[in-house]
Amino acid sequence: MAVKNLHKFLLVVGFVSLIHAAYSAAQHRTYLRITEQEFNSLPFDIVLQAVVSLIILVYSILQVVGEFREIRAAVDLQAKSWETLGNIPSFYMFNHRGKSLSGQYEDNIDTSAD
Repeated sequence: MAVKNLHKFLLVVGFVSLIHAAYSAAQHRTYLRITEQEFNSLPFDIVLQAVVSLIILVYSILQVVGEFREIRAAVDLQAKSWETLGNIPSFYMFNHRGKSLSGQYEDNIDTSAD
């Protein structure tokens, strides 16, 4: 439990650090505009902070999210038998024209009202 909380804390720290790097980059661009200097690149400390923040974010997200599942459908279907693969309850339909072909089907339409 404590490890999970540590990863959540690292996630928050990573987001805050990345937001701070973005704010620092915007401040640096504003400073260059005010002093009428040409923009060549961001300072190394801002780039380093952004890269480290991204690494921390990726690591902590992978730890907080949990187990990955296989993408292949065959892995999920291995436990099912061939007979149960077509068993989809949402496709069940009980009102169809097959009833009228049955010998025990009684038509409930009242024809004596003419």
